[in-house]
Amino acid sequence: MKKKLPFLFSILIVLSCHKREKAIINIQSIEFYEKANNFYDSNNYDSAFYYYNKVLTSNTDTLLMGKATLNMAITQSIKGDYFGSNESALNAITFFRDTNKLHLANIYNTIAVNYSDLKEYQEAINWYKKSLPITGNDKDSLMFENNLAVAQYKIKNYDSAKNIYQKMLKDKNVIINPRILTKVIDNLAYTRWLENNNYYAAFELLKAAKIRKKDDDLWGLNASYAHLSDYYSKKKTDSAIYYALEMARIAQKLNSPDDQIEALTKLIRLSPAKSSQKYFERYYNLSDSLLTARNAAKNQFAVIRYQTEKHKADNLILQKENSERKYQIIIISSTALFVLLGGIFWHRKRKRDIETLSQKAITDSKLKTSKKVHDVVANGLYRVMTEIENQQDLDRDLVLDKIEDLYEKSRDISYEKPTQAKQPFHEILSEILTSFATEHRKVLIAGNDAELWLKVSEQTKYELEHIIQELMVNMKKHSQASNVVMRFENNGEQIKIYYTDNGVGMPKDKGFNNGLRNTGNRIEEINGAIIFDTEVEKGLKIQISFPIS
Repeated sequence: MKKKLPFLFSILIVLSCHKREKAIINIQSIEFYEKANNFYDSNNYDSAFYYYNKVLTSNTDTLLMGKATLNMAITQSIKGDYFGSNESALNAITFFRDTNKLHLANIYNTIAVNYSDLKEYQEAINWYKKSLPITGNDKDSLMFENNLAVAQYKIKNYDSAKNIYQKMLKDKNVIINPRILTKVIDNLAYTRWLENNNYYAAFELLKAAKIRKKDDDLWGLNASYAHLSDYYSKKKTDSAIYYALEMARIAQKLNSPDDQIEALTKLIRLSPAKSSQKYFERYYNLSDSLLTARNAAKNQFAVIRYQTEKHKADNLILQKENSERKYQIIIISSTALFVLLGGIFWHRKRKRDIETLSQKAITDSKLKTSKKVHDVVANGLYRVMTEIENQQDLDRDLVLDKIEDLYEKSRDISYEKPTQAKQPFHEILSEILTSFATEHRKVLIAGNDAELWLKVSEQTKYELEHIIQELMVNMKKHSQASNVVMRFENNGEQIKIYYTDNGVGMPKDKGFNNGLRNTGNRIEEINGAIIFDTEVEKGLKIQISFPIS
């Protein structure tokens, strides 16, 4: 359950009283900072980020710049740009160093929350432990301790989590604060149940939920319903489903898509097959929208950052040119004119080049992200839906595992992360192909032996996996085939793949959709070739070939 960091709003204006020196912070910086705070309060995070960033270009006071950078990190974290948030938070540290420890504590906590959202709980624990000793605010300290305990029980360090909660129950600041006290009671009971499923946690969990409902504590109630659903999942399925539905309702009211996805995940696991399909469709639509929004935010933040750096570079260039121009005018006017014209020409050309490279980089990033979304999310989910459609007895745990794997891949799809094969490649291809077989469609495989792939690179295997998956998805959508044959051959220098089906075939004038274009691009990347045989009387034949190494 996600409840984002409390935001720090304060402006420190430093004026020098010695010898009538000018104010360190200029008025424009203050206006930008106040404008950013107003946008943040109205949940307009893109505009808030933009104006916090402008503070960095119009100010020389390190304290205000540090606070603006920290607030940028918090804004990025709220929008799901966890890696970008960590980068901003680490930059903020350079403005504070060993001073302003309260700000440093919030920076460390921001980084810890990002790692927790990325499910890197041990790294989160390390940063929580850095923030606690320098926290000067009792309320923040209690929040950081609770976050630390949650990360501990996430990695099954139950004793550590219990010790933290038991210590908090003795703190007078917890005792006098009903919301914090209820949070500690609920989390301690949940931790004890995680450690021992026979522990009777119902009384404490229900008591906490009742208090939160009476207090209209929606974030707390969201957490209570999640814990109650987990608790009853192995005892009373109907109760578990009820609390998962309540969690989904509250999460929607809070506009928290991550919590809605968590609730839908519980419902998919717990519900009968018919209802499970309905919840899966909601899960698919919500996760797709969330992924699109987060990628858009990451691109927007990157563009704002790029424009700022370009602005700084342009200012430095102009300052240098102005300085050189003064000396050149004194020496000789003609030389000054020559240098001025040369500088303007070079500056304009450089500006055009930077803008061209920037637009190309943004376009390439969007195309790459779109390609990954199509391959990893769209085709992956289509395979899962195909398996759900063709199974008589639905193994919900297996389906849930596959959905969770797709969700984890989609969380940070715009970042490059190395992957390692967990099973032989010929088995991966067999699973892809056989997942499209039904009572009315046979899928025959020939020549897909382990030895065939021994000399093929991992990058080629990665591309080939998505090529074959795309062919099978298009077959299911368009061919109406009842027989599909996929044959693999190795002639020593090349591997050839022959695809044949008895479907409706492909019209000669048919244009390529996004999937087929992606397939063509992937085949080019492995120096291969693809041939579509549309002259057959019925069905479709495709030949794919590529060099072994």
